[in-house]
Amino acid sequence: MNRTTLAASAALATLALIPVAADAAKPAKPAKPPKPTGKLTLAATPNPVKYRRLVTLSGRLNGANNAGQVVSVLADPFPYGIFVKAAAPTTTATGDYSVNVKPLKNTRYQARQGAEQSGIVTVLVRPAVSLRLSDYTPKVGQRVRYSGRVCPQHDGSTLAIQRRYSTGYRTVRRTNLRDIPGSTCSSYRRTFRVYRDGRYRAVIGTHADHAAGISSSRVANAHR
Repeated sequence: MNRTTLAASAALATLALIPVAADAAKPAKPAKPPKPTGKLTLAATPNPVKYRRLVTLSGRLNGANNAGQVVSVLADPFPYGIFVKAAAPTTTATGDYSVNVKPLKNTRYQARQGAEQSGIVTVLVRPAVSLRLSDYTPKVGQRVRYSGRVCPQHDGSTLAIQRRYSTGYRTVRRTNLRDIPGSTCSSYRRTFRVYRDGRYRAVIGTHADHAAGISSSRVANAHR
């Protein structure tokens, strides 16, 4: 074997010893978000909550040096996808924290403190539904108008007027929500005859951005 052949063989042997990054050409995968460690908790009360009412988000940072720590409370409202900072409460001497928020639609919440991360809590928001009767003491067979508002607006959605029976509430009439010009609420009305005493309520079903909404009940006392 001549010197040229020996040099070429040595060069090939040297190249064989250099590690090759097999995945160098592949794009890097995005880092997965850290899983809850259990050291940071989060709860919401009440849940569901009525539209424009306050929710208390509270929890605890467990472990050493848990006092006086700033906790980032993040919110991700429907249609979900991006968490943004909603509040930054400070823990007490026992590691507890709390803050009040007012979600306007179904919203996911999460608490973070340093490397710690709580589980995600989804707060459901019920529309505020009102109900009033044109006459609460109608004569038997009299036509009574049932009307009210739903906030926030869900124009075109179906609303059910329900009457309570011994087995529970049952729908007796349906109507569609109407636009209120210049308002963030919808309105409705439905008129029908009342032949006997009854307790009524108005109900709007579940939507992707809101839970079901139920009004307070109203009583019609029919008389002759």
